[in-house]
Amino acid sequence: YSSLLTPKETQLAIFAVKDYIEANLCKELNLMRVTVPLIVDVESGVNDMLDRDGSRTPIQFHIANDHDQNPVDAQIVQAATKWKRMALKQFDMKPGEGLVTDMRAVRKDYFLDHDHSAYVDQWDWELAITEEQRTLGFLKSVVEKIWKVIKGAEMHVKELFPQLKTNRYPDLPDELTFIHAEDILDRYPDLPRKQRETNILQDY
Repeated sequence: YSSLLTPKETQLAIFAVKDYIEANLCKELNLMRVTVPLIVDVESGVNDMLDRDGSRTPIQFHIANDHDQNPVDAQIVQAATKWKRMALKQFDMKPGEGLVTDMRAVRKDYFLDHDHSAYVDQWDWELAITEEQRTLGFLKSVVEKIWKVIKGAEMHVKELFPQLKTNRYPDLPDELTFIHAEDILDRYPDLPRKQRETNILQDY
């Protein structure tokens, strides 16, 4: 791998893409920016586990608040799933309103490779919807809005940095193809999940 941009240009491009995506996610999905806490009280129950068996535990430490008169046992956030649901209520989000956050987290028991790091910087968002909106059609419409933003970010960064317009990496498709997980299972019943997903991509 060799970068098409200099280190300075790479940083500028990263923040241009992040700013574009955040601003346009808010526009398309009617979201507002909210900051996720990095540190939470253990007793709050806000922190999320990364697995069902509890094998990947959060970083935990003691805060001797007021010389241990009001101590706090704290944890570094691992994921924001529970917090987002609580935030919707805290900020009195009505149906059709939501939040977006550029979450920072630390995962000490995570496996490390080219896709994973102990330090996590990722977007999270949550939208308040009605019971009637819990349909496949509505969810598809939301995904299409998100894809519109991602596609727009690609075009935006290529306008800023024309050297990214290269045949080395194909452009993102304008439209998505939706495939149900059950359909993939029917097609490859004897393959594990990840292999099924790889095969379906190759078929398309």
